[in-house]
Amino acid sequence: MNDNLNQESWLKQYYSLRAAFSIAWVIAALTVGKQSWLIGAVLLVAYPAWDAVANFIDAARNGGLAANRTQAINFGVSLATALAVGLSLQSMQAVLGVFGAWAILAGLLQLGTGVRRWKTNGAQWAMILSGGQSALAGGAFIFQALHTAEPPALATVVGYAGFGAFYFLISALLLAFSARRRQRA
Repeated sequence: MNDNLNQESWLKQYYSLRAAFSIAWVIAALTVGKQSWLIGAVLLVAYPAWDAVANFIDAARNGGLAANRTQAINFGVSLATALAVGLSLQSMQAVLGVFGAWAILAGLLQLGTGVRRWKTNGAQWAMILSGGQSALAGGAFIFQALHTAEPPALATVVGYAGFGAFYFLISALLLAFSARRRQRA
């Protein structure tokens, strides 16, 4: 029971950190990212790079990459995506296509991680829903990249990051409420 409480405490901190990063990213994208191509480019590379780091840290905290296959794969996919985004910056359609492929893969892997954690941790329904929605958004990104005449802007990705922040925040809050309920009992 104590290990489960420690894990839920970790997940609450982890989900809060992920939400805070995503909120800060959205704010930066909507402000300075719109004003400077270079800052916008850095933000586009930083988002999947942060996802790689976050998956690595969470997996390391929970037995390592070998014990957490979905996160190990997500770590590699997100690192490769950050590199691919950096190499694609000359075309926002290409960047959006790369983001789309990444959103599909990362979403399915997040969904898998949520399903794996379902039995031992609370608040995983939000992570499962987020993973599924990420995969759907990825398909929309690819469609838009292939069928839009005007180059998509950085703001196209903002909604995706915003929904990510929302789901991470919901999960953190649900875990906090669950801990409070246990303390009162």
